[in-house]
Amino acid sequence: MTGRELDAAGITDPALRAAYGRCRELNAAHGKTYFLATRLLPAERRPAVHALYGFARWADDIVDSLDHRAADGRRGAHLAALQRRMDSGLREGGSDEPVVLALADTARRYAIEHSHFRDFMAAMRSDLVVSDYASYADLRAYMHGSAAVIGLQMLPVLGTVVPREEAEPHAAALGVAFQLTNFLRDVGEDLDRGRVYLPADLLAGHGVDRELLRRCRDTGRQDRRVLAALREFEALTRRAYREAEPGLAMLDPVSRPCIRTAFLLYGSILDAVARNGYPVLHRRAVVPRRERATVAARGLVSVAGARMRHRIRSATAPGPVHLRPHPTPHPTQHRTPRPPQPQPPHQPTPAGAARPVTEESA
Repeated sequence: MTGRELDAAGITDPALRAAYGRCRELNAAHGKTYFLATRLLPAERRPAVHALYGFARWADDIVDSLDHRAADGRRGAHLAALQRRMDSGLREGGSDEPVVLALADTARRYAIEHSHFRDFMAAMRSDLVVSDYASYADLRAYMHGSAAVIGLQMLPVLGTVVPREEAEPHAAALGVAFQLTNFLRDVGEDLDRGRVYLPADLLAGHGVDRELLRRCRDTGRQDRRVLAALREFEALTRRAYREAEPGLAMLDPVSRPCIRTAFLLYGSILDAVARNGYPVLHRRAVVPRRERATVAARGLVSVAGARMRHRIRSATAPGPVHLRPHPTPHPTQHRTPRPPQPQPPHQPTPAGAARPVTEESA
């Protein structure tokens, strides 16, 4: 976490600064696509996004650890311990665990509903006992907790120009679209972990089952039936993007470039999968660095335009012209704005965080 971001967010407590810094490290190391898009947010909102992502990554990595052969009971115990820390942190507003401390502070600042975090943890627990899904409806029920609530957690941080409840279905759909993209990209890796996220009825419609997927994975061969199933899953994923897209215009203008860039970057993963012939059972599809840079550059142009328009409106309008997130000041921090004081760059030292834990290195 850069000192500028923390200063802009009004985060002055040393322990909090270190906690947010730990979350930023998790985002930068494990969520390359998401981290790149987050850089397009106003500086004061980035720490909250890193906190939300850092916690989700930690829980997900417990479930998806490469040591997946470890007893589910042991992983379940780790998740239960994290749940207790999370519940206590959200209830009391603090924690001796840095990632939970940052999460609790973000939840309080932006009045994020605690039920979203509980639903997320329930989805993580289900991954220890559920290894496949009979239908897309069953998969969507799982993704409410594993993906949709991530979009709902983010919405108060991003801000909206419409009543929040109007934007929520689209925010939830975007979380689902991103996770479906990961499911398609990671079919082979998930299979090695004993999981198949492609709905069984979709696979069966093309004559595919887990055994055929395993055979293709082991032999390195393609099968036309598997390719047909993957194409259908891609189409289903693109439908989720279409559900989400109207929500982009409902966001605070200064947040739109970030989310639109993430929207385009994740969509480019789908493009890469299709362009490469759906090799997802054998290797991970990667978006070329030049393509990622081009999308990010366009996002930077959008950021500059949005900020300029906001400054012009702020200077000429008699009152607010759009809704903004209103984080609640920390009790120990001044509520009266003060002129910013120059501070040397701060390099927080990660404080004893437990082994981070998932997502997406696109």
